[in-house]
This record gives sequence, structure tokens and C-alpha cells, in this order.
Amino acid sequence: MSDNQSVGLSVERSADQSADQSTELLGFDNVLFPVGDLGEAVGFYERAGFPVACRLDEIGLAILKVGKETPGVLLRVEDGIVPRTMPSWSAPRIWLEVPDARAKGRALAAAGLPLLTEPFSVATGWTVEIADAWGNVVGFTDYLKRPELARTS
Repeated sequence: MSDNQSVGLSVERSADQSADQSTELLGFDNVLFPVGDLGEAVGFYERAGFPVACRLDEIGLAILKVGKETPGVLLRVEDGIVPRTMPSWSAPRIWLEVPDARAKGRALAAAGLPLLTEPFSVATGWTVEIADAWGNVVGFTDYLKRPELARTS
């Protein structure tokens, strides 16, 4: 007998409930960025503060850590991907939470990574963005204006 049954709760689910739960979004697995050169891409992201979890040069893949979470950013070499001079505003973006986006912007600039723009204000705090040579955009955002929504260590 399950704990739920022992307190009189039914654990039976209708087919509709099971189907709804089987399609529920649970969270990110990984984010994939296509790149043209694995060594160059790994160097860029290491300077941006991403630790390398795994690098498999023989298949053109690197996995970068994001905080304490298991999911990360996957860099994968793709044929035909060429450097871009500047991503368009419509380029897909991923934003990652940091304690202070303006401080992260200063650290990125000090590491030789050009910012797409100066840090800008958003509803929850500040955001700064960078782009790799292939137009993949990464933003770093904070919750300084809404600390109650911020992650805790």
C-alpha cells in the first residue's frame, strides 16, 4: 500500500491526467549552440565564465556547466557554420542568472569579450549580452530589482 493510500488518498489517475503529466515541461535539459570551431568556441565560453564539463573533440562536442545544475550548454561543430559579424536582434537568446549583471559585464569586457550593448535595465534588474563568433547570444541577468525572485545559493 502506498503512503497516499494509507491516508485515504486515491492514487488512481485517469488516462487524461496521465497524458497531461507525460507531456508536462519539467525544465531544461541542455541548450545547444552550433559552432564552426570547437577550440575557438570553448576558449570564448571559458573566458565568459563557463567551466568545461566534458570535451569530445573527436565528435566536435563540448559540454559547459551552468551553475550547480546538471543541464548545461552544448557546443557542437556543424558543417557550414560561418562566423557572423553581428547577430541580429531576432537571433535566439539564452539568459542566465547572475548575482550582478553589471559586474558580469565588467568582467566580460576585462576578459576581452565585447558586449552587444552596455548593461540594460529590465523589469527584474539588469541584463548584459555577448555573442560568440557564430551569432549565438548569451545574456546574463540579475534580480537586483526583484530579489525575492532570485535564486538562492
